[in-house]
Amino acid sequence: MSLSFSRCVAGIAAVFFGVFLVWPILQIISGGFVNADGRFTLAYLSALLADPIYLRGLGHSVLLGAATTAAAVLLGLPLAWIGDRFLYPGQRLLGALVLVPMILPPFVGAIGLKQVFGQYGSFNALLIALGLRPAGWTFDWFAVSPFWGIVVAQALSLFPIIYLNAAAALANVDPTLDEAAQNLGCAGWRRFFRITLPLIRPGLFAGGTIVFIWAFTELGTPLVFDYAQVTSVQIYDGLKDLGANPFPYALVAVMLAASLALYALGKGLFGRGAYAGLARAGAPRTPRRLPPRQAAACTAVFAGVVFVALLPHFGVIAVAFARDWYATVLPHALTLDNFALALSHDLTVSAIGNSLKFAAAATVIDLGLGVALAYVIVRSRFAGRQLLDALAMLPLAVPGMVLAFGYLAMAQEGRWLSFLNPVRDPTLLLIVAYSVRRLPFVVRAAAAGFQQTSVTLEEAARNLGAPPARAVVRITLPLISANLIAGGMLAFAFAMLEVSDSLVLAQKQAFYPITKAILELFQLLGDGKFLASALGVWAMMFLGVTLAAVSVFLGKRLGTLFRV
Repeated sequence: MSLSFSRCVAGIAAVFFGVFLVWPILQIISGGFVNADGRFTLAYLSALLADPIYLRGLGHSVLLGAATTAAAVLLGLPLAWIGDRFLYPGQRLLGALVLVPMILPPFVGAIGLKQVFGQYGSFNALLIALGLRPAGWTFDWFAVSPFWGIVVAQALSLFPIIYLNAAAALANVDPTLDEAAQNLGCAGWRRFFRITLPLIRPGLFAGGTIVFIWAFTELGTPLVFDYAQVTSVQIYDGLKDLGANPFPYALVAVMLAASLALYALGKGLFGRGAYAGLARAGAPRTPRRLPPRQAAACTAVFAGVVFVALLPHFGVIAVAFARDWYATVLPHALTLDNFALALSHDLTVSAIGNSLKFAAAATVIDLGLGVALAYVIVRSRFAGRQLLDALAMLPLAVPGMVLAFGYLAMAQEGRWLSFLNPVRDPTLLLIVAYSVRRLPFVVRAAAAGFQQTSVTLEEAARNLGAPPARAVVRITLPLISANLIAGGMLAFAFAMLEVSDSLVLAQKQAFYPITKAILELFQLLGDGKFLASALGVWAMMFLGVTLAAVSVFLGKRLGTLFRV
């Protein structure tokens, strides 16, 4: 298409990101670093860093991010390596099951973990039944250290992101490099650390960045574990006094700076394209067939990790089917009533409708803007296309908690965007927040499609008299429809289950999305946790079907959507 089209897309993107990404960030900086006289100050930041409560929260958040990322790498990298190098029984089934943990937001999985490992949970009941502990013995495993409970819940949910990126990186490693190293006497673990690991480091770092930022800024899981000593919960608690208290602004600014620094580090070290410079062999690597015992060991390792990762899901499903569950290995009685009640409860009926409305509108925005951006980035000679690419990916580095707080700040009374104040109606802000957060998925999916489709097809259509726009619509878009469907479905599904934006921006029950409804139900006495789990199972089924369809469309390229 013409240069004028590229400029038009760049202008629209600049306005969109300027108003709904850059401006909220500037509001955060203004609130945390500008005093009442309008002058720049570091007094708020200095006071914050001198306060042991806030400093402890920041330290715990960093440790949560680091521990979750380390645990996710320890789970995901060995599985990706085993799947790339060897053939073993059940390989295809286990490769599909390893993605299942992604269908449950970490904070919903935390509900299941608390039921399994709680004071009167099924794990304690199992220990008593096996005679390892006396009757009546109780112990709340995660109440002793909720920090590690949060790490476990988050790592079990997020390690598939590491697995996907590592699997994609390993698939791009030229097998002749390994062979050459082996011929020169470099074998075993030495070959892995000296040859393989450096080659897959860009993909591993890309996935690790997403996991760290996600865990560092996670809000829902600490709330479920009642762990207030993290920055995200301190910011959430500070929303009640947003207009007069500068400390939440300074906290968000610190969180944003840490996330962007990690993002910049990744782009600086590995930003010249994923796996740039890696030679591809003429033939792909052929996985090695193992002897029966070794093959069975690979299956056991893979199955063991998958089983542990699915424990939160088993817990949520069991709670959803339970009529009552107290101090027994399995629920006392099973029922389907929770699922019916979860879809008919006053809180959930409107929440499901709200999420469908918000996510659908956000997906339409993402598809329109994302396809245009991807086309300019891949097909045009526009001078600023690399900047557009970086700008389109930036929402992956800006935590949802930070963005939601920025929207609250820019929509305060007296500001020029006060008509968007979510205290009255958060619909527009939630739609925008969902679209900004999930736009990178659509851009990545569409860009991959454009890269795989030869431009000569469009040129042939133009030579036959078709205008540029018609050539794209009639020729190229149908050819990349699988990528567009995959990106759109993924954007819609994750928007439906967005956590931080929903918890912060939806402040009236009439506008609660699904995730806010789940948290509110969980905090209700009586049958609240059963209804929350049932609604979580409905959400799992929805996202599971979506991810299965997307993996069919994209295959191993699914990992490229979770990359900064």
